[in-house]
Amino acid sequence: MGSPRTGIIAAIATAPGRGGIGVVRVSGASLLAFAETLTGRSPQPRHATLSGFQGSDGVVIDQGLLLYFPAPHSFTGEDVLELQGHGGPVVLQMLLARCLELGAGLAGPGEFSQRAFLNGKLDLVQAEAVADLIEAGSAAAARSALRSLSGEFSREIAALVARLVELRMLVEATLDFPEEEVDILRDTDVARRLSCIVADVSSLHQRARAGRLLRSGLHVVLAGLPNVGKSSLLNRLAGEECAIVTEVPGTTRDAVRETIAVEGIPLHIIDTAGLRDTDDVVEKIGIERAWREIERADVVLQLVDARTGETPADHAIGVRLPASIERIVVENKCDLAGKAALRFLVEGRVHLRLSAKCGEGIGLLHDELLRVAGWSGHGEDVVLARERHLEALGMAVEKSALAMRRLDQIELCAEELRLAQEALSRITGEFTADDLLGEIFSRFCIGK
Repeated sequence: MGSPRTGIIAAIATAPGRGGIGVVRVSGASLLAFAETLTGRSPQPRHATLSGFQGSDGVVIDQGLLLYFPAPHSFTGEDVLELQGHGGPVVLQMLLARCLELGAGLAGPGEFSQRAFLNGKLDLVQAEAVADLIEAGSAAAARSALRSLSGEFSREIAALVARLVELRMLVEATLDFPEEEVDILRDTDVARRLSCIVADVSSLHQRARAGRLLRSGLHVVLAGLPNVGKSSLLNRLAGEECAIVTEVPGTTRDAVRETIAVEGIPLHIIDTAGLRDTDDVVEKIGIERAWREIERADVVLQLVDARTGETPADHAIGVRLPASIERIVVENKCDLAGKAALRFLVEGRVHLRLSAKCGEGIGLLHDELLRVAGWSGHGEDVVLARERHLEALGMAVEKSALAMRRLDQIELCAEELRLAQEALSRITGEFTADDLLGEIFSRFCIGK
């Protein structure tokens, strides 16, 4: 986004398309005169006023509600106007054009939220939670985003930072009184307190890793020989006929994607072409794409026929699958094999026996995918984390653990504590470079 702008900004704050109501939002300094010119009247703060929004010729563009929030008691911390008119694209564009004519600049993505952050109305975690709440793909994600927006995650970070600052004061005090070093550390119980901090930061990191799943979900690729039931399993998981199912091997020629939610976790299920040697040009392209999808997967479900178990051809596919990606062998068609649904281990690898056609054993698959995802089933304590949050928390875990190991080297211990504190402070934006702010807010909606 670049350096933050000053002056008045305006944007349509409602989604594109037609609706009963559309909102144009304006933020800047001293907007009372702006509102009077636009409506011909002086609005009362925080009262909805029925107004005609006038063009430069005095002709009313639209009629709706005017809301005026004077600084600093507004979302951005500046004067804010919300013009609630009719939700047609043409009338909203006319109203926005009138605001620009009166001196406003067109707001960039996230610029309202960026001003709220810069004016101290939100910290960086809360600002990101605004976007996360808008983009939430499940009820669990929405609840987690709302908790972050209310400041819950920020308060946890602030408490950890305060504990680190207190420890830094105690540890660094020993640098001024080296002869008292051992007594100060013993008397103030630094080792125990630091151990508690390491445990608490690690716990928060784990909750954040689980919360990341609420944002991005788990990418699950169905792979295997032709005609083992990959498309049937996709349809069963999705609850509808997403993929064509026939007895003819090679029916699926391209990747078919479907997203489902299990306990609030988005699972992006990708059905791929059957993996085999073929002279069919189109099928070859599909198989190449299947391997590319496998490379990007979080987990691969390798389907085999329960009537035969793993054949040499299945084994050859398993050997080619990336070792770094979790693999679960799904023995499908257990109904035809006359076998019960079951979870079992073969040489340490999870096997699931199920029937995609009948639905038997699908609950076992759900449980296994949640296990792979690291989901505890207690979504109310997870943190809807972004990648930068995870990186900062990981750094704080590493540095605080190093400080623990270096208590006998007090200068090094003090430095590790400082680095742990700064890592945590970057999460809320206390120490954040301007270029990172631009990257974060540029991904927001225009109007937010």
